[in-house]
Amino acid sequence: MRITSSFLYSISLCLGLIACGPIDISVDRKPALVKKTGTVLFLAGQDSHGPKAHEHQAGSELLADALQQQDPSIEVINVYGGWPEDPSVFTEIDSVVIYCDGGKGHLINDNLPHFNRLLDRQVGVVALHYGVEVPKGSPSAEAMLRAIGGYFETHWSVNPHWTANFPALPAHPITRGVEPFTMLDEWYFNMRFVEDMQGVTPILSAIAPDSTMERGNGPHSGNDAVRELVAKKVPQVTAWAYQREDGGRGFGYTGGHFHANWDDANAQQLVLNAIRWTANIQAQKSPDLSARANTQGD
Repeated sequence: MRITSSFLYSISLCLGLIACGPIDISVDRKPALVKKTGTVLFLAGQDSHGPKAHEHQAGSELLADALQQQDPSIEVINVYGGWPEDPSVFTEIDSVVIYCDGGKGHLINDNLPHFNRLLDRQVGVVALHYGVEVPKGSPSAEAMLRAIGGYFETHWSVNPHWTANFPALPAHPITRGVEPFTMLDEWYFNMRFVEDMQGVTPILSAIAPDSTMERGNGPHSGNDAVRELVAKKVPQVTAWAYQREDGGRGFGYTGGHFHANWDDANAQQLVLNAIRWTANIQAQKSPDLSARANTQGD
């Protein structure tokens, strides 16, 4: 059975009607179905923004199921609701996928010693949407730069909703089997990258329309520097790969606001490829996108 966002949304809605009160942190381990080649942990923060947006649990579960369907040799661990109290769930993982609200509420802020130990072990890191934002100039910012090579910096980066056209993709393991695509999302851009973007490879780049600068200047809405770039039609990086000097790998993807966008075959495959790449797990076979849906969020 093909896992879709509408299917998982229906399940999450039913569970939400049953369960009231505080959400406990849950851990669900799904062993590899054949000889294991690696382990990926999906770290999902509590859902926010209401239904159909920032559905961190359902989005993580959709990606985890799709990853294991493509490659049954991968073990997946789904953690929902916050940072797990038991550190053993991080033992021997090859990559962690962080999908959560960011800024002052980012999951790594109060868990930096644990997060930095993962980086010391060269564990891969994938940060999705709001998960790329941490407080400006903070220890979390240093850790995120170390992990994925860039982050959303307030009063520098921006978060407009716009339709991005990605007409060309670079040759990279992350773009394997992915075709150019167009998608409406809350695509962040003008990230704060490591100096000279050393080790950073732009994966998705698009020219932001003038409409992205309609809001006034603010911590997320605009500033003089980014306005100049948009006016000059400079392509904006919305997803990137990062090769760390120590051998670890990271990936930042600023889309993922609309839950339905995970049903887009190209966007989903791009992120699945990135998860495998950060975990240093070779794909078992070429992805078949023809049998999967290609719907867009609204």
